[in-house]
Order: sequence, then structure tokens, then C-alpha cells
Amino acid sequence: MREEEDQHMMDGDDEEIMIVDELDQDEETNQPFSLHTLPKRNFYLTRRGKILQSTTERYLRDDLGFGTMLVPSSDGKKQKADTIAGKITTLVPWTIDNVNSLWRTLTSTTNEWDEGGKANTIRLAVVDTNVLLHHMDVLEYLRDHNDDDDDDDSNGKQNKHHAIANAIIIPQTALEECRHRSLVMYRRATDLVRSSTSEDDGKNKRRKRCVIVFADVHHVDTQIKAATDDVINDENDARLRKVAEYYGRALYNFSQNKSSQSTMEVVFLSDDAASRKLALLEQPEADDGDGLYYKTRTMREHVTLLQKEDSTLNLLDMVAQFQTGGDNKSVKGDQDGGTAKNCYAPHIASSTLSHGLQTNSYYQGTYRSNRDSYEEGYVTIRRGEDRVAVVVEGMDDINRAVDGDVVALELFGVEKWLGGEGGDKGKTKDKDPKQDGDGNKKPKEVNTGIAADTAEPTLRDTDNITEEVPVDDEGQLRKPTGKVVGIIRRNFHKNYCGSICTIDATANTKKKNNKDADEEVHPDDVITAKHEREHPDGITCTVVFFSIDQRVPPILLRTTQRERLMGMRILVSIDSWPADSEYPLGHYVKTLGKSGTKDTETEVLLQEFRIPCEPFPAKVLACLPPADYKIELEPGRVDLRHLPVLSIDPPGCKDIDDALHCIELPNGNWQVGVHIADVTHYVEAGTAIDLEAANRSTSTYLVNKRLDMLPKLLTTDLCSLKGNVDRFAFSVLWEVTPEAEIVDAEFKKSIIHSIAALTYQQAQSLIDKPDKDSKDDIQAGAVKRLASLARKFRARRINAGALTLASPEVKFVLDSESLNPTDVQAYTLYEANALVEEFMLLANVTVAKKILRHYPTLSVLRRHPAPNRSMFDGLIQKAKTLGVSICIDDSKKLADSLDNAGKILSDDPYLDQLLRILSTRCMSPAQYFCSGEYQAKDWHHYGLAAPVYTHFTSPIRRYSDVCVHRLLAAAIGVAPLPVFLSSKSHLHDLAANMNRRHRAAQLAGRASVQLHTLIFFAGGDSDGDEDGGAKEEDAYVLDVNTSANSEPGFTVMVPRYGIEGKVRLSKIDKECLVRDPEKNSLGYKDASTGKMLAKVAVFDKVRVKIWVRSNRDRRELVVDLLEPKILADPAVLHSKDEIKEKKVGSSISKKKKMKLRRRK
Repeated sequence: MREEEDQHMMDGDDEEIMIVDELDQDEETNQPFSLHTLPKRNFYLTRRGKILQSTTERYLRDDLGFGTMLVPSSDGKKQKADTIAGKITTLVPWTIDNVNSLWRTLTSTTNEWDEGGKANTIRLAVVDTNVLLHHMDVLEYLRDHNDDDDDDDSNGKQNKHHAIANAIIIPQTALEECRHRSLVMYRRATDLVRSSTSEDDGKNKRRKRCVIVFADVHHVDTQIKAATDDVINDENDARLRKVAEYYGRALYNFSQNKSSQSTMEVVFLSDDAASRKLALLEQPEADDGDGLYYKTRTMREHVTLLQKEDSTLNLLDMVAQFQTGGDNKSVKGDQDGGTAKNCYAPHIASSTLSHGLQTNSYYQGTYRSNRDSYEEGYVTIRRGEDRVAVVVEGMDDINRAVDGDVVALELFGVEKWLGGEGGDKGKTKDKDPKQDGDGNKKPKEVNTGIAADTAEPTLRDTDNITEEVPVDDEGQLRKPTGKVVGIIRRNFHKNYCGSICTIDATANTKKKNNKDADEEVHPDDVITAKHEREHPDGITCTVVFFSIDQRVPPILLRTTQRERLMGMRILVSIDSWPADSEYPLGHYVKTLGKSGTKDTETEVLLQEFRIPCEPFPAKVLACLPPADYKIELEPGRVDLRHLPVLSIDPPGCKDIDDALHCIELPNGNWQVGVHIADVTHYVEAGTAIDLEAANRSTSTYLVNKRLDMLPKLLTTDLCSLKGNVDRFAFSVLWEVTPEAEIVDAEFKKSIIHSIAALTYQQAQSLIDKPDKDSKDDIQAGAVKRLASLARKFRARRINAGALTLASPEVKFVLDSESLNPTDVQAYTLYEANALVEEFMLLANVTVAKKILRHYPTLSVLRRHPAPNRSMFDGLIQKAKTLGVSICIDDSKKLADSLDNAGKILSDDPYLDQLLRILSTRCMSPAQYFCSGEYQAKDWHHYGLAAPVYTHFTSPIRRYSDVCVHRLLAAAIGVAPLPVFLSSKSHLHDLAANMNRRHRAAQLAGRASVQLHTLIFFAGGDSDGDEDGGAKEEDAYVLDVNTSANSEPGFTVMVPRYGIEGKVRLSKIDKECLVRDPEKNSLGYKDASTGKMLAKVAVFDKVRVKIWVRSNRDRRELVVDLLEPKILADPAVLHSKDEIKEKKVGSSISKKKKMKLRRRK
């Protein structure tokens, strides 16, 4: 649209503002509605008394017909492009010129007659903005031809509807407004337009979907005369109704002249009650009381009608909800009003909110829920130059905000901030459920599962956000708290994965009648019993959906298929959260599969952690080299194919990032090379493949599959440094002495030829090979020299303070056919593993120093902050029970402490490993960052004891390494630095996304291990005792519940399986329980004598049983105590006492009998 605006000054004494919105005639031609322009004039008064005239001209056209849709190109050569991605259909715009073409387009999606000889209804739906924003799942719905959703195929009926209408009209006004309000939904709308393609059903080409874009803003026949007092929303609504009238009138007149028995129906879909009412008033009335030219319906009314016509259409569940009653009378407003009693305080009006933000009465920020609870979160706000995290706790203070919402926040007074003497005063009158009886914060509940590697990263580490601020001159720190008072922008465009929970009356009755039942009523069942209900329509009911993601509150769904969804994993979207609803309202999107099955649960975890798992789009694959591509030496590259380069990786590795070489130089020194795949040669900055890689940021490794950052052609072929083929590389070359003193380092773009792709075991065999047998062995000689240098580099790092930590990680042995786990094994580490690690660390440190010298404020680095002492307090106290002292003043002292502990605990080597595992978990994970965002003292990598560090060695699977490759290439002058790497703000966003994706990939990997652990202990397809089912194993006590009112129990680690879980002592008598917080122990004493009968302390070895408990669609690992038996079940003690009493009684009776005999 082209608009021109002119302003003219006119003198005038009139104090009133004069407005003329649109001129009815072109002044020169005196013709109504010029085909060229539609002028719009506005007059307004200045403060000085001058009147300004503003004229806007909109160009109109009379050749836009009935809209435009995308169709396959008619050019045979361009119709399908043959690329490495396969055949890509080329789409071109096509304008529907007249009503006859429109009719042919409508009937291209269906037959005019059904199989029974009855005329079908041809429908055309015009949608408004709110339908695009809230009902996109319904618009996108498309059922394949002859695909019956109903399980009963006996009736042989043909599916009547494959979409909500034969054609969907998206007016330009609605599309532009959708773009302004939500880019996510706008992109989905444009993808919907592109979906108008044809398919061959064997007889003729039928269109799967017909979506038409109508340029109502510039169409001469759809212009309106706006009232002077109209607001922009009312004007847009009027334009949309005009579009519906334009199509309705044309098809009505066409049907009067056409000898067709098919019923034609134009429907205006809108959830705005006021707009629907005006639609009826603006057109003649039909015999049925509806509009003559077009019908008006809400989306729910329309879908209900379709399902009455076609019972196999299960589409009503996808309709969005906006009110607790589900009537969807209007989607405008905040839904804070109504007659129902509100559960939450109303959100502040937008005008008041805007003024409050300007005066700093309120603060704007994004709400983020805590990972393990939707009832706690924080909002990041700006206070001066700092970004501060404000804690928001409790559903009332969160006030209907969900993770990702942009909210307005009101800060509480300092007396209500967390920390200090008054930090918790006045916050709540009721007892805090998160505190024990002594007022202390309860420890975080441990769910049985795979043990964590590190602590959760803090906001300071991930986003440089301050969590505590000083509140007085003495520097006392407190955490700010506040409450949400308004929602500025909703984040309702995500799909959440989980299951519905329904009322199980039988199970609840059993639990009530069985007084000895061990299981308590699950909290989900309590929520379900409160909110599940049938609706008066007799078709739908409200059920409660619980997301796998603990940050998401329960969601109330209105469904017609409760029984079909039970026991299934489904995707759900949130629609609204009215003030009178305790939980948000949402709609069903998709069924993933049966709960508990491996494939379904794998898809669930990918959805939960937002792992990109879609196939690479055609535009990305189009960036790949052609199929006949060959790697040849290019200008600017160094030919290193004469060097004995080799790689060392795990067995079966296909994405080989790195390779090594080590040769003797004439001067007696050695040349060492680390060669890394030159990914940036194939991934050009700013291209579609680069943007896709930046979004994914990392490859994700699950137990049974790998999700790559780059397409397979690069990941496992062109970039992978496989043996016996030429490959492009980015090489770091050092000259070192045999004593590992670095003489020089240089960086080269190169071409290499790997002579071998070794596994760790094969490399280890070369290291262990006697020197006399390896003199003429090139591979053995290179590996031995590398191993010698690696030992010296490692000793030097450890002397500098580098930590030697441990992980509870294990690996599964999978069945070759079912890929179910058949065994669990610990990782075997060889010296060859440490060899590769040392040279990768050396390369990363060397490259970090190089790029930092050239780009001191633009380098992508990796930092590992020193741990907070409070994170180590618990471990330090527990270690004292073993006679071990841990010092964390710096990494060197911590490393020495752990080494000394290993000597003290030499009788049980696993205790040394356990201390290292627990030390790792007291630290936050390392983070990517831009060097310009932090001071030099904060660049330090604590775990490696390195002043600067980066990631350079794995560009196939990490985007951070791709960025570093580009920085290094620019530093050595072989390529210019991409523009976006010159922007600190862009680098900040890149680093934030890389950190988020990296953490998500780690959590997804752990969740995959957890899933396969459940399958293993549930038995799976096993038929032998060693292949699955319940297992008995040794475990070590990690923590003991010593708080007075806490549940008796302790946390254990099972080394064999890397499992951490809570052991509950539910059968123990609390009066006989002895808690010792100082020694971190639990004991059981004799009630009569007070004698200690059994005791468990931290780091003790116990015997446990691991099994899987199933409760409907819930499955969880359970760890039960076997030894000490008295703690596991005190009834054992009583049974022993009874046996003793029987023995004593029988001996007494024998003595009495003997005395009687003697008397006789």
C-alpha cells in the first residue's frame, strides 16, 4: 500500500477539531470512489491556534477479483526444482478473476454430490483477526481423504468434511492485525496460505486445502465509510464484515443463475458478539432469520454444526476457550469481570498500567516459573543499569501469569523481601507449607531417577542478573519480592505435553475403605475431583490436563473424547485465564501416543525441553553442496595430507569433529596438530543453514537416537574427519619440546587425509604396546608421543588447580531389534580418553587467547564461576563425619582436599568418587558469554583453572564453535568477520540461546536415560532375571532427613545404575526414631529399654530394592530399604521377640513338668 500525506496551514478561529475521514468523490472527475485513490483528510488544531490539514491517499484497484492463492507453477521446467533435498514444488500467486473461477476453486476440494446422491454444502469461511490468533489449530486441521477418525468402520460412510470449509478467506486487514499482535500466529497464517496444494487421488486432482488472501484494503468494492467516532478496531471489524458481504452477495447472485442443487454458504467466523450482531443488521434477513448473503457464527458453533453433519469429525476439542462457561461470547477484554466469584484480583486497566510504568509505580518484565513448580517464579526488571530478579511466590501474587508472559510488576516493601530478620514477615498468616515445624525451609523433594551432574545454573551465571540487592548502608542483601498486577503480552502460543487425569471413583472408594493403604491420594486427583464436570450440552465435559513441564499449571480442557484421551500423551495449548477460573483454560491440539511407550515418551521429552526435532526444511537443504561435490585443494589452504593424522573416538562415532598428529622435527622437538572439521566452509554466515544451526545451537544425544544441529550430509560425511578420505580442516599446530614446553603455535585452514579412525580401545592398545614393537609403526609412534605429552600437560594443569571431578553416568546395552535396554554398564575410561581431552583443552585455550587478542570485546568465550560457599556448606559438614576436611577457597585447595580424601577413604574407593560427584553438583555449569559483557576477572574457568577458555573443537555439534571458527578466521586474516559478530547485543542473544539449548539438550539426555531406566526396571521384554525387573543393589546414603517434623527417610545413590532416590521409612514408629543433625544420622531405639537397635548415617552403605510402581498412566521408580532390616520394617524385631517368648515359654513348661515328675 502506498500512502502519501500532505499538510497545509490555514488560519482559523474555530477551537474545535474538525475531522473528515474519507471523501466520497474524486474532486477532479466528480466520480464516486475513484479507481486510483481514496483520499482521507484530517484537520486538527495546534496549540498556537493554527489548523493543520492531513491528507492520506490510499490506492485502490479494480483488478483484484476474489483474492489470490498460491498454486504450483504452470511452467514445466520450474514446477519442481531438482535439488539435493529432492523435488521442491514452486508456488506462484494466482488471482481468482471472476465468480466462475471462484466456484471452480471451491468445488476443487470436494464433489458437489456425496455417495448417497445428496448435494453437498459448499462453504466459504471468512475469518476475523481473533480467529487467526486463537483458532489456528482448527484452521490448520486437515484430514486425509478416506481417513476415518472413528474406530468403527462398519458403517462404511464416507467422511463428509476434510477441513472446516471448502475455502478459507483471510482478509488483508485480519492478516496485518495478526502480524501486529503475534508474529508466531502470523507465520502460521502465512504457512497456512502456502498449504493450498493439489494431490492426485487417482481420478483427478483434488486440492487438500484452499486458502485465499483477499486484499480488502485496496479492493475498490470493499471500501467502507467510517464514522467519525470509530476506533481502529471497530473500523477493522467493519472491513471484515464488508469482505464477507462481498463474497456472500457474489455467490448468492451466482447461485440464483446456476442450475446447481448444491447449497452454497458463506460464513463469517468471529468470536466477537458485537461484530456478529452488526453483521445481521447490515444485510437483508433470510427466511431462517440469519443473514441473506452470509451467516455469522462463533468457531464453536460452526464446528458443532460440522460434527452434527459428520460424526467422524473430532474437531470440537480444538476450539479455544475464553470463559469458564465455555460459551465464548467474546474474546475482547481481560475477562476479569462476570458474575462468577473471582479467584484472583482483576488485572489493572491498560491506561492505568501505562501511566504506572511511566512513573515507575510498576515495572515491566518477563515472568519465568521455577523449573520444579508453577507456584514460584521471578520477573526480571531494570533498575538503573542493573537487571534484577524479583521473586514472585504463590498463586495470588503470580495472578494468572504463565512462564514467558510479559507482565507489569508491583514491588513489595523492603520489609517483605526475602532474607534478613524481617524478610518473611507479613507475607502470609498461614503456615508456609514449604517450611517444617521449626520454621526452617524444607529440603527440595528428591524424585527417584538419574542423578544430576551439576547444580542448576543461577541467574547470575546464565544472564548476568542480580538476585540480591543491598537494602541498607551496611550492605545487607535481600531478594526483592513483588506481585503481578497486569499482563502486557501473553505467551499462549506454545503447546504443552502431558496427560489428562480423570476421576477414578472406584480407586478413591478403595482407598477410603482400606485404612491400611500405604498410598495417599495424589494431589492431581484432588484437583481433578474439584474441576472435572459435565456440560449442559451433553456432548462435552471439562477435564484436567497435567503437563510434564512442572512450570505449567494444570489446564482445564473442554473435550468430547474423554475416554479416548485417557492413558494417552497429548499436546495442549492455553487459550485464556479468566479471573474466575482457578486454572487456565485450553484446548486439545494433538495426540502423541499411548502413555508409557518408548517412542511416545521420547517424543514427549523432546516436546518438554523444546528440542528442535523437525526435518530440515528445503531452504536449508538447498544450501548443501551438489551431489557430485568433490573435496579438492583450494587457494589459501595449506596441504597437510602428508601428515599421519588420525582420530580417536568412541566406537560407532560418525560425527568425527577432531583429529590429531604428532611427528618429530629435525631439531628434536615435536610438531603436534589438532585438526578440527572446517564446518564454516559449508555453512556460510547469514544463510538459511546458518540460521537453522544458530537456532538449534547443539546436537542432542538420546539413548536411542541423535538429533543433529546440521544436516546429515555434513554431520556424518563432508565434515566428518573419517579415515582414508580428504577433508577440509581448521588446524592448530604447535612446536613443543618432548617435555611439553610450547615453543610456537600457528593456525591454518588446511586439507588433511586421516590415516586411521581409532576407537579409544584401539588407541589404548597402541599406548600399551611395547616400545620395541612399535618403532616402525607410524600410528603407535604418534599415539605414544601424544600420550607422553598429555601426561605432562595434565600434571601441569592439576598443579595449577584444575579439578578432577566425577559423574554418575552409565550406559545402556540395547537390544538390536527392539532397542530396549538389556543391561546397564558403567563407562570404562582409558588413558586414551584423557589423551584426547588434554589436546582438545589445549586447543580451546590457545584459540581463546588468539581471538581475545584481536577481538577483546567480541570474543565468544566460556566461563565457569567459582562456587558460592553456601552451596558447599552441606557437603563440608557431611564430609566431617568421615574425617575429611574440604577447603574451597580456590580450585587448587579444593583439588588438594579431594586428593587427601581419596587417601583417607582408600578402603572404599567409591566414597572418593562419591565425594567428587557431590562436589561437581555443588557447582553451577559453565556458560557461554561475550567477552565485552563481563570484566576480565570474571572470564575465569574455575574447573579447568584457566584464565580464558572457549569451545573450538566440536563445530559439527555446537554452534558456539562455529562462531569461534569465524572469529579465528578473521583474526588470522583468511576471512572477514561477519557483521552480526560485530554486535555485542547480537552476541548476547546468541550466547543466551546457546546456554538455553545446551542445558535443554543435557536435560533431554538425562530424561532419555531416565525413560530407559524405567523400561529396564519394569522388565520390558526380558525373560531372564538379569535383563530387567526389580533389582537389589548396594547404595550409599547421601542425605538424611533430620528435621523434627520431616518424613522419616534418607536419600541414596545406587552406583551400579547411577540412580538417586528417596528411601521412605513409612513403617517406622516415630516415637522410637532418633534424629542426630550433627552426625547426619537416623536411629531406631527400643521403646522400653532405649537401646539403639539400628542406625543409618550419611555415606553409610545400605542394601536397597529398586522397582517400578504403576498408577494409571503414572510410572515411577521406587527405592525400598532392605538392610538394615529393622529400619526397613520394625515388625521384624517384634517377630523375633515373639519367637524368643515362645522358646522361653516352652522351656518354662518343660521345667514345670520335670518338677511334677520329681514330686511324684
